[in-house]
Amino acid sequence: MASPYRILTPYRDSFRYSKENPDGAHGKMSFYDPLEPGQHVDSYRIDASVARSGMATIYRATDTRDGRTVALKIPHPDMEADPLFSDRFQRESSIGQRLDHPNVMRVYGGEKRSRVYMVMEWCDGRLLRRILDHGRIPGERALRIAKGVLEALAYIHANGVVHRDLKPENILVDENDNIKLIDFGIAGDTSARRLTYANFTTALGTPDYISPEQVKGKRGDGRSDLYSMGVILYEMLTGKLPFHGPTPLAAMNDRLLNHPTPPRVADPEVTPQMQEILYRALERDPRNRYPRAEEFLHDLDHPEQVGVEDRAEIRDWQNRRSPRLRKFLYYGALALIPVVILLLMLLLAHRR
Repeated sequence: MASPYRILTPYRDSFRYSKENPDGAHGKMSFYDPLEPGQHVDSYRIDASVARSGMATIYRATDTRDGRTVALKIPHPDMEADPLFSDRFQRESSIGQRLDHPNVMRVYGGEKRSRVYMVMEWCDGRLLRRILDHGRIPGERALRIAKGVLEALAYIHANGVVHRDLKPENILVDENDNIKLIDFGIAGDTSARRLTYANFTTALGTPDYISPEQVKGKRGDGRSDLYSMGVILYEMLTGKLPFHGPTPLAAMNDRLLNHPTPPRVADPEVTPQMQEILYRALERDPRNRYPRAEEFLHDLDHPEQVGVEDRAEIRDWQNRRSPRLRKFLYYGALALIPVVILLLMLLLAHRR
């Protein structure tokens, strides 16, 4: 029998869930009030349930006034009574309604509603995570996707919004490699009175993509999004992540203590110029990072203009691994000593 937590559409990975813990990272049972196909929420006819977390469900729906297909994000009834969640949900809706860019999922407002829910643009495509599940992405395609995301970031940053949870699960890619940036659930709004909420600080970012300053508990700014974009581009080009660890905490700490594996070591097809671009995006100190998405985008458009530095990061990475090589050679030599002695004994015996 199919799992009741199966997610059927491209929105799948924008929600944290599992079969064992369908309520996501919060780990508490949430009352789920499913809507069936054919039911109505105001002027919207429910077509299908497409994704569910412990806090909300996304439905594909039809606006009966004009036949337009939309996505409805409807909180579970018990979450509507949670003031922190309600504050966050309203903030996400408010941010979404302000943004109007072809690479950003739209949120529609301006109408009276009988209950709390969000009306969003319905977007066709696959999550970038689903694409990466098949391994590295060819260079030209990876660059098309990266440029689309950077155009979206340039726009939202210019409008005072920081995504703060940029990851492949929050990027939709259509058949022509056009992208949609989705899920502004923990976005920061510099025009708002507060940028974050104390009870949500543990949710700021995802371990594999979170910036060093966010690991340290800071809010982060547009440069934090650019760091996350650097991790995503690294993963697209090499099929690997730049930082590792046996646990999420170890993976986060790795970026505070170590430099990333040089991209050209992870995949020799990465050019020296592209390696330099990735290093600039992945600078540990945000002051040394690309200051704006436009600069990052410019270097991707004009790699021939990128000067390749003699980076201490590469030397440090090599030095970090050279003791391992020496240790390997040392023990290898020890293992050969009995073999050499045996050969010498056989040689002497043969001469006698």
